Amino acid sequence: MAKDKTIFTCSDCGGTTPRWLGKCPACGAWNTLIESTVDASGSAKNRYTSQFQALAKTAELTKLGDIEATDVDRTATGLDELDRALGGGVVEGGVVLIGGDPGIGKSTLLLQALDALQRKGMNTLYVTGEESGAQVALRSRRLGLDNSQVQVLAEIQLEKILATLQTERPHIAVIDSIQTVYSDQLTSAPGSVAQVRECAAHLTRAAKATGTAIVLVGHVTKEGALAGPRVLEHMVDTVLYFEGDTHSSFRLIRAIKNRFGAVNEIGVFAMTEKGLKGVSNPSAIFLSQHAEPVAGSCVMVTLEGTRPLLVEIQALVDSGGPSPRRLSVGLERDRLAMLLAVLHRHAGVACMDQDVFVNAVGGVRISEPAADLAVMLAITSSLRGKALPKGFIAFGEVGLAGEVRPAPRGQERLKEAAKLGFTVAVVPKANAPKKNDKNFEGLTIYPVDRIEDAMNCVRGL
Repeated sequence: MAKDKTIFTCSDCGGTTPRWLGKCPACGAWNTLIESTVDASGSAKNRYTSQFQALAKTAELTKLGDIEATDVDRTATGLDELDRALGGGVVEGGVVLIGGDPGIGKSTLLLQALDALQRKGMNTLYVTGEESGAQVALRSRRLGLDNSQVQVLAEIQLEKILATLQTERPHIAVIDSIQTVYSDQLTSAPGSVAQVRECAAHLTRAAKATGTAIVLVGHVTKEGALAGPRVLEHMVDTVLYFEGDTHSSFRLIRAIKNRFGAVNEIGVFAMTEKGLKGVSNPSAIFLSQHAEPVAGSCVMVTLEGTRPLLVEIQALVDSGGPSPRRLSVGLERDRLAMLLAVLHRHAGVACMDQDVFVNAVGGVRISEPAADLAVMLAITSSLRGKALPKGFIAFGEVGLAGEVRPAPRGQERLKEAAKLGFTVAVVPKANAPKKNDKNFEGLTIYPVDRIEDAMNCVRGL
């Protein structure tokens, strides 16, 4: 009986070659060859095009208005911060991809979640491809998970994993990690683009068919992006990034894609001897405790998903040489250069011959432009050597014309600041609340239209 053979097909021109090449010999395109198999009859089976067809079942056409929209049922993991990032909990048949640096705590977090779900009476499975069962057991002892009944399978062959999922029918399964799993149907090594794509497609199909929630652990590249093809992130329902400095005890888990909840939600954890513990008041992490106000420090309110967080922005302005440096940690460096130009042109604060260093305390990354006003006030405070008042906050986007634009959901930001005891706020005029609003008692709010108005307001405090 003739055996299937492997060929590589170009996704651009359809040309084939018996082995993988970086460049298609027919059309000259780079990285377009996709592994396929040819059966005994000579028909090609391209796994790249068939994997998505396998994810969806054939169904009759239905008008959108006739489909009953129901909320998905969620199961809480017992870890509140993880549930927040997931949008409320684990969804039946959902596929979650979680990535992060080595040693950040991905396996620790998922083992804790599986143990909590198992203690609720759910059938759980932990598939480990990087560690032995003894190593996983040793970690569980370290975490204080005595007599844990989580089922462990040390296996990297896809077909055996799928057979176990079909037999055991767990409510939730963790695959640690997707880069170690391989299929016998492909000749490439584990971790290759074809293997990762093929294995993820089969596991996703199994999740949809059986209702098992599957969590895939993914490796990251040196740049911090998830390793493997980009189609991997499109295929799954939820993508989580585990962030944090390995030298710090705090970790952030951020949702960048979620078909069942809000994106950019974050959960905050603290690494302890007994594993990861949720932090109920994360604003305390990002605020330095100064006995007295110091120059170059300004607190802002940023939004991470639905959660307002207070973050301290620190700036240091020092005399530089002929080529002054601009360095930012946690903020965009190009935006810092733009803000310095606006600060000079519209507020008369010149830093041309000064080194400027800006840092977001606590290792948090701020990508929203609402940090502009706080950054500019912190730079001015450091340059003049004058501290901002105690209990001071600011937020707002600053345009190239010097205008201060409103930040989204400004009322929620102000409520969070008032709740934590801040007393003075400089905010965009459009974000200023109505007078006699009891939600902001004790908080004096100064609305501004332009950056020069904000500078004049701060001088008078």
